[in-house]
Amino acid sequence: MQSLKLLVTSRRRDSLIRLKRNLSSLPINSSADDLQNQVLVEGKASSRVAILNRPSSLNALNTNIGARLHELYASWEDDPNIGFVVMKGSGRAFCAGGDIVALYHLINEGKIEKCKGFFRTLYSFIYHLGTYLKPHVSMLNGITMGGGAGISIPGTFRLATDRTVFATPETQIGFHPDAGASFHLSRLPGHLGEYLGLTGAKLIGAEMVSCGLATHYSNTDKLPLIEEELGNLVTDDPSVIESCLEKYSDVVYPEKTSALHRIEVLNKCFGHDTVEEIIDAVESEASATNDAWCNSTLKKLKEASPLSLKVSLRSVREGRFQTLDQCLVREYRMSLQGISKRISNDFCEGVRARVVHKDFAPKWEPPSLEKVSDDMVDQYFAPLSESEPNLELPTKQREAFN
Repeated sequence: MQSLKLLVTSRRRDSLIRLKRNLSSLPINSSADDLQNQVLVEGKASSRVAILNRPSSLNALNTNIGARLHELYASWEDDPNIGFVVMKGSGRAFCAGGDIVALYHLINEGKIEKCKGFFRTLYSFIYHLGTYLKPHVSMLNGITMGGGAGISIPGTFRLATDRTVFATPETQIGFHPDAGASFHLSRLPGHLGEYLGLTGAKLIGAEMVSCGLATHYSNTDKLPLIEEELGNLVTDDPSVIESCLEKYSDVVYPEKTSALHRIEVLNKCFGHDTVEEIIDAVESEASATNDAWCNSTLKKLKEASPLSLKVSLRSVREGRFQTLDQCLVREYRMSLQGISKRISNDFCEGVRARVVHKDFAPKWEPPSLEKVSDDMVDQYFAPLSESEPNLELPTKQREAFN
């Protein structure tokens, strides 16, 4: 117990040092009240509940939220009276991912350092969660996309519901699946991760629990009972928490139209080495079968940024052989390249077309796969310049469990 206490204390000190560094990147006009209100806290018998509280923005993540979560989780990890932590969202979303509109405006205003601060803060918290010493429960009731998956999947338990909608839609906005996505997507059955990462296809709660993205499933009407029982628990034992979740679990199966029922075709198509070969394989299947899933998949691939498709495929493939910290460090480099406009302006163009102006007609650069050179893709994965520090994660103090 004494050695555990020393480990927790050491981790707490290191977390606070990083937090102070990350707080320096918060927007100038952010007040302490804003920071606190974006993450609400409920105190329970032996647990704490972190509530993402930007419902009008579908609880989109910003630097404030990342820093606040890091601060809270560090303090709770160090508190012997707290046995476990729960995270949930306000309104109809758990978390829709990063606040891409805010990033879009910051980039266009030339405030790149603030963008870097966002990625640094968010990815650092994700690693903190992935190495957390106490059990963690994510209540994925509603939209769970992009970074929303990033701040939940590394935890111990993920509860999906009949309202859960999961996706990693970054290729549709000229970006790449990040926030640890190359780690968890690459560990899904077969080539499901490549399919989800390239197309941005949605999964519902039953599909999430079937493929392992969620650990439990319950209908929404049971959530008050689950939250009440979790709130009454006095424990730090994962098996006790798991028993509570299982008590209210529902047995569900993917619908007949689910991609999970097409895993053989999916593997055959998305197991190819290149994006061009993947698209050719999907086209062949669509021509031979006129299957609605094949046609929908083909449409999503052709609507995505060609550069993002190639970058994302390589990212998921590399993630299959990397640890969580290695994936986050690499994704941090990729994200900084993606917002720099040195290789392409696809991220800003994608956000403009799909979220800001909503004309849904992005002008990708390059406009086609054949014009995406190997050199352009390589630049995404290249080391940062000597003047640009890498993402620093406390891997010696906090070794990832997975």
